[in-house]
Amino acid sequence: MQTPHAGASNPGSSCCEVTVPPTVPLLNKIKYSIKYNICNNFCTGHILLQRWMEDLRHMTEVECMCVLQSKPIGVDEDSPGELIVSGAGATGDHVTRDNLQTLLKRALVVSTELGKMFQRLERGRWQRVHGTAVRANCHVRSLVHEYSAARGTPAHMQKYETALLEKCMELTVITERCLHTDDEYFLKSMKEAIHEILTDVSDSFSQMIDMALANEIQILIKQVEESDDVFIIENAISNLLSLTQDGPQLCSIIAKEGAVVALLKICRQDCFSSLYAHALRTVASICCVEEGITQLEKVDGVLCLADILTDEACAEAARAEAAAVVAQITSPHHTSTQHLASFLESMQDIVTALIKLCESASCGEVFLLASAALANITFFDSMACEILLQLNAVHILLQACRDRQRVDTPYSKDQVVTILANLSVLEQSASEVLQENGMLLLLLGEKPSSSNPSEGAACERVQQKAAVTLARLSRDPDVAQAAIQLQAVPRLIELCRSPAERNNSDSVLVACLAALRRLAAGCPDSIAPSDHQQLIKPRLVDSFLLCSNMEESFV
Repeated sequence: MQTPHAGASNPGSSCCEVTVPPTVPLLNKIKYSIKYNICNNFCTGHILLQRWMEDLRHMTEVECMCVLQSKPIGVDEDSPGELIVSGAGATGDHVTRDNLQTLLKRALVVSTELGKMFQRLERGRWQRVHGTAVRANCHVRSLVHEYSAARGTPAHMQKYETALLEKCMELTVITERCLHTDDEYFLKSMKEAIHEILTDVSDSFSQMIDMALANEIQILIKQVEESDDVFIIENAISNLLSLTQDGPQLCSIIAKEGAVVALLKICRQDCFSSLYAHALRTVASICCVEEGITQLEKVDGVLCLADILTDEACAEAARAEAAAVVAQITSPHHTSTQHLASFLESMQDIVTALIKLCESASCGEVFLLASAALANITFFDSMACEILLQLNAVHILLQACRDRQRVDTPYSKDQVVTILANLSVLEQSASEVLQENGMLLLLLGEKPSSSNPSEGAACERVQQKAAVTLARLSRDPDVAQAAIQLQAVPRLIELCRSPAERNNSDSVLVACLAALRRLAAGCPDSIAPSDHQQLIKPRLVDSFLLCSNMEESFV
């Protein structure tokens, strides 16, 4: 099973951003479960036992830790470079990966205890507040000592560790004082003080974990930068890619440590051509955050992408991953557009290479990545639309929709119809669409093939954008006449009157009403009197309210 693709289209998105499929990132749990205890996992049978055995490695018996003054009890003396229990004799990249996973899991244990403490403090359950403080204190000390023994604490981390340990001890002492009094005024004042200390502990812990993760990530990046062994570099890249799946916060750390620079350096060396696809997939994942895009811009990453895309001798997989990076950095979701300045300089070459990749794609994933990149590019510059028309893009894309090998999901059709909708603002696009014999209208008939909610949402977007494109193109009388002859009106009416046909989507309804009214303006006889009375004559909002309240049995 392949790693989730950084460039796979987000099925639930209303535009063309490509992101990693939704997961429950471990680092996000660490960050946010501090105040909200979200660690509730229920398993049965051997699954429960297996999970318990796995977690047991990362838990510590509080009483033992108190007796041993928080000395680490799980470090193998023969393996000083490993955290807690790792297989003896593991290779360097396995050690780094295990260290990262162990660090994340142990951090989750601590954050869970802190989350419980917040909850119990709010309820005034002082006995449990103190017990939780003791456990959290022991877990933090254990984690700090074990990490220090495994890696050696960097100087810049030591002050954070010291402050964190002092705060944890203070938390333990102050909660113990609350056990020996019933004075409500005293407890209320202590509650505020404990809450403040607990917040400081949470913040300090998060900072320390970020620095520890950054330290481990630096080791992986160093392997990418300094090793000549393809196997070592590939493993390091795999570990970085795996970490990007834990959410944008970890991606930010990875970007700040210079991973994008190191990966693009790999993509500029012919001797590592077999690693291009892997490295670019990781770059696409990292560029889901602004820090990643900033790093890419600093090293002329756009030019590197253009070189790979335009090199037909380069493997299709590498060009597809380069397209994924382009789709990511041009996503409308990004607030910063500084990187687009250098992108415009290479736009002609990139757009040309992407449309060729759409035409020659050997599978649906390659087409999806290339078309998603084109869809995003057409949003921010009209020059891209003009280039696409010159390259006969309408014909290439609509013909691809007939090819199940290339366009096999509504997500790919969503990208195609997005491009067409953006092209339709240009007058010369009308004649291009006319030559395709109503292929656009087939997109109006898109229906989900399963009950998958994300697929249903993709079909809604296809219907909506197809209707929008038709409405724009129908300002040309020839297009309007051709659409009527190809039975566009009955389908639009069906989408308006039948909520099930449009998956109860209001946006599809509005787009279809607008398209109908545009067609009726040029050819009023094409609409039956009863339909004209309900869908054309009233104000748009009245027709919308009428159709949105219809039962399916109305038709």
